[in-house]
Amino acid sequence: MNNLDNHIESLLFLKGEPMTAKQLAKVLGASEKDVKDAVDFLGQKLSDRGIRMIKKDDSYSLATSPESSEFAKTLIEEEFNSELSKASLEVLSIIAYKGPISRSEVDYIRGVNSAFTVRNLMVRGLAERVVNPKDSRSFLYKPSLQLLQYLGIGDIKELPEFDNFNQKMETFISETKEETNVGQTDSDIGGNI
Repeated sequence: MNNLDNHIESLLFLKGEPMTAKQLAKVLGASEKDVKDAVDFLGQKLSDRGIRMIKKDDSYSLATSPESSEFAKTLIEEEFNSELSKASLEVLSIIAYKGPISRSEVDYIRGVNSAFTVRNLMVRGLAERVVNPKDSRSFLYKPSLQLLQYLGIGDIKELPEFDNFNQKMETFISETKEETNVGQTDSDIGGNI
């Protein structure tokens, strides 16, 4: 596949979380060896850029360069010292009322990529990540104890109209899945929530 390194860069940027060579190979329809070679090439291309390739075991991710750390720190401090944005409040509400929830489900409900917003909520201590019991290679996000303390509640179910809102989201996800699945087999659906 031509430009495999470019496609890997796009996927890692979009995902916002580490991906394994196996995951990348599956999405790209390429061999794991070709993916690893392309990741190495991409790492070389990015070596003098503002974004760097990060490798840990068999997982790959993108990160800011050490040379940009001062500017990144300034931006992050401004972001975290300011009030929550509308997007942050939206994601936090979804996590609070529906969590534990996967990031792909949050993205699906919102209709946009929420990786940066979810990360910001975790850094602020308002959400936490736990291993998905159904798939140890993925994570779920849930409200943190700090969020409960901040809201002054002892249990997330004490949120206003918790049961009603939780059921509405569950119905939305179920109905949308059914609409998406009409006329498709399980193998066609693959990546849906």
